[in-house]
Amino acid sequence: MPLPTLPSKLGATLSADEIKQAPKATPPKSVLMPASPTLSTQSAQTAPKKVVSPAPASQATNPPTTPQPTAPKAVENTTAVASVANKKLFVLDTNVLLHDSNCLFKFEEHDVFIPMIVLEELDHQKKGLSEVARNARQVSRHLEALTAEHDITQGIALNSAGHIEARGQLFFQTTALNAKLPIHLPMGVADNAILHVVHALKQQHPDKHVVMVSKDINMRLKARALGIPTEDYKHDHVLDDSDLLYEGARELPEDFWQTHGNQMESWQQGGITFYKVQGPLCAELSVNEFVYSEQEPGLVAQVKQVTHHKAVLATIRDYSHSKNNVWGITARNREQNFALNLLMNPDCDFVSLLGQAGTGKTLLALASALTQTLETQLYNEIIITRATVPVGDEIGFLPGTEEEKMAPWMGALEDNLEVLHLGNNRLSALNNDANRNSTMDMIRAHIKIKSMSFMRGRTFQNKFLIIDEAQNLTPKQMKTLVTRAGPGTKIVCMGNIAQIDTPYLTEGSSGLTYVVDRFKGWPHAGHITLQRGERSRLADYANEAL
Repeated sequence: MPLPTLPSKLGATLSADEIKQAPKATPPKSVLMPASPTLSTQSAQTAPKKVVSPAPASQATNPPTTPQPTAPKAVENTTAVASVANKKLFVLDTNVLLHDSNCLFKFEEHDVFIPMIVLEELDHQKKGLSEVARNARQVSRHLEALTAEHDITQGIALNSAGHIEARGQLFFQTTALNAKLPIHLPMGVADNAILHVVHALKQQHPDKHVVMVSKDINMRLKARALGIPTEDYKHDHVLDDSDLLYEGARELPEDFWQTHGNQMESWQQGGITFYKVQGPLCAELSVNEFVYSEQEPGLVAQVKQVTHHKAVLATIRDYSHSKNNVWGITARNREQNFALNLLMNPDCDFVSLLGQAGTGKTLLALASALTQTLETQLYNEIIITRATVPVGDEIGFLPGTEEEKMAPWMGALEDNLEVLHLGNNRLSALNNDANRNSTMDMIRAHIKIKSMSFMRGRTFQNKFLIIDEAQNLTPKQMKTLVTRAGPGTKIVCMGNIAQIDTPYLTEGSSGLTYVVDRFKGWPHAGHITLQRGERSRLADYANEAL
């Protein structure tokens, strides 16, 4: 009877049938003394051979047919050697620590090295109430926890403070590291000092793969010019290509009904028609994603449920018709109709809107907020905030209260309020100045403008929270804002990832991209990318030509 094959990979086990087929061999009576756990691998393999007791003559003539289980050990040793060979030593720039205070624990099995000049720069950045100062203080706390009971001159296990995902070691610069670079650089600059340290580490440890990690593009360019391996910190990158970002809507193929409508079920409930279809495309759909088909008979629907190769589609409300207007506003294109269906759905707690300037993001969000706050009274207040990142130079200190300081950043709010107020009262008798002013005062009484600097620790209940210019937020800032939501609160994030003004943020690492990707498929969240501008023909042409 042939023997069962050995496991092909580490950790593989034999099946029940293979165990039954294996011949039962009598184990030899020779006793192997267990190796001491303090011995090295080599000694553990050689020491037992010296203490093997001689086997009886009967067993010597009839050796067991089952081979000794040495193959898995060989596989394990080979895997361990390969893991050590692929291990890297990452030298962190200061901006990486200031960008993500938990970055020390994001390098898996690789080691981390921190130069002394980085600790010096962290000390200069720790004062203040900004996000950078907060991250600098948090990094210092992590380093203190790691070095509290360890010798700093030796490598410190990164998982010693409880971060089990980090399997590497942390090293500090404890001696002077000087190396002559191919190009002379002045030593008074912190970036140049870090480059000298990385170059010296490469010469001292030629067997290790030393890589410098920096968020500074110019720093990486200087490193490449000097022949130093360098990488960007990519742990917070959601996507490498913004074109792959989830759009929230897709066009169905022409043969959709031929391939998915053979066993279709349909029913009506509450004025909505539901379709239960099955086919290969269903597995690619996400809950609350919009689908449409321009082929006869035509379909515009929203995905309500996805299970394996089956999906439930539901028709949506047509907000392009004047009878379904929202605070006097109707949808002018397909994507705006999708956005209003998400904004007006009370079961959708989180909505994200992407689109270039003039696509109507702020107008649609504000119109739906006013309707659900003042008419249906689903929410008791509208809160608007945004990232205060200037496009040009700072204009200096702004006097006044919190709302007065935020007023210059809320010009878009005032513009849209004027459009909504005129559109809602255009056909009414409230067009005189007195009534118009009183109505605007009532609207403004339900709108609060808040700064993100004071959001930590707050809880919003039954609020309609609008986060404008969300592309300038980091993933950590976005998490801080979204977790402020209490019972009955709806959050709308809007922005254009092509207009990022925050340093070290890209389209792939923006907080807006982060939440779009993380909330995809959650039954109480929706996203739509607005495609066509509706501001004016001049604005549309400028977006294309400039």
